Amino acid sequence: MNNATVGKHPCPECGGDLQWNAAKQALACPYCGTIVPLSEAAAGVGDGSGGVVEQDLLAALKRLQDEAALPPPLPPKPQGGVVGMLQSMAATPAEQRGYGAQPREVQCQSCHAISVFVDGKVADRCEFCGSPSIIDHESLGDAITPQSVLPFKISDGQVRDIIRKWYGTRWFAPSKLKRAALTDTLKGMYLPYWTFDAQVAARWTAEAGHYYYVSVSYRDSKGNSQTRQERRIRWEPASGSLQHFFDDELVPGTVGVHPELLDKIGRFPTTSDLKPYSPEFVRGWTVERYQVDLRQAAQLGEEQMQAQTRYLCSEQVPGDTQRNLQVQATYSKRTFKHILVPVWLVSYTYGSRSFQILANGYTGALAGERPYSAWKIFFAVLGAVLVLLLMLLVLGGGR
Repeated sequence: MNNATVGKHPCPECGGDLQWNAAKQALACPYCGTIVPLSEAAAGVGDGSGGVVEQDLLAALKRLQDEAALPPPLPPKPQGGVVGMLQSMAATPAEQRGYGAQPREVQCQSCHAISVFVDGKVADRCEFCGSPSIIDHESLGDAITPQSVLPFKISDGQVRDIIRKWYGTRWFAPSKLKRAALTDTLKGMYLPYWTFDAQVAARWTAEAGHYYYVSVSYRDSKGNSQTRQERRIRWEPASGSLQHFFDDELVPGTVGVHPELLDKIGRFPTTSDLKPYSPEFVRGWTVERYQVDLRQAAQLGEEQMQAQTRYLCSEQVPGDTQRNLQVQATYSKRTFKHILVPVWLVSYTYGSRSFQILANGYTGALAGERPYSAWKIFFAVLGAVLVLLLMLLVLGGGR
């Protein structure tokens, strides 16, 4: 994964580097406070004027296949995922690649994240795991330019308040957790995602089960004759069809953020709030470059659609239960986008383990990892046992 800090846009008042301000929803100078509306940004490729465009997926995959038949020269000693990434980039014209600046790449030797920096800016620690073990890495070429971006809406002050409240509800966390976690810098970054659209036409068959009840006679433990109701299932053949449009099925292109946390911070409103990509949205923010290429993402997206299609067909089966569901689906009008979504990330180390706290930079939804205090758990269990013993003593003494 590559992190890119995109090139500068000078402040018209003091010449400082303007940055996208989530609270003001505009470009702002961190030095003199000057606010510059986004419309005043310099025009050019990727300036946000082209609209949010869906790309033809099958055409792009065909270009990948053609390039695979005649592979371009590859750099020496490619590392995991490089070939697929280069082939994915080859499927996109040169004018649709890059972030608008000459990068320098470094690779973390702990989590293997690849970070890209421009304009001479260099990190001394990994953005994702905090490790100081980073070395120069040979450039893999320009990444595909994102078609769309979901700008930051939650400011750093807002997310710090959300994280503090989250800390306060972690009852069994070590007492030093707040201090240990907050000593690390809160980082705002844009994560790469792929979105996939498709129209599905499916036909399904299944056995639909309908519950019914019959009276059954039996003798109880005293030998008396009794009756009870027993449930039975009547199976009937069933079939049907489904028409459904998948709009922005999301597939993460990140490998630096823990996937279980991404699942917990909720969906990003990509179907309604996306903006055409402009470098102005990402001024002053870290941008991660995808490591899940288009071919891999398309396969994952199709698997997600197949699972959802099967679920939707299952919902159509009549009756109370079902079995032997068979689904035949055809997908058409398949398109994709490469987009950026905002997150706030806190990475910290407690003991020998690393933890992450992740917040949705647009909705504020938060999910986090934390250690557990063995002593707090022990005393909580001990307290519960003592309370139970005391209750038994009181109840026993009252007899």
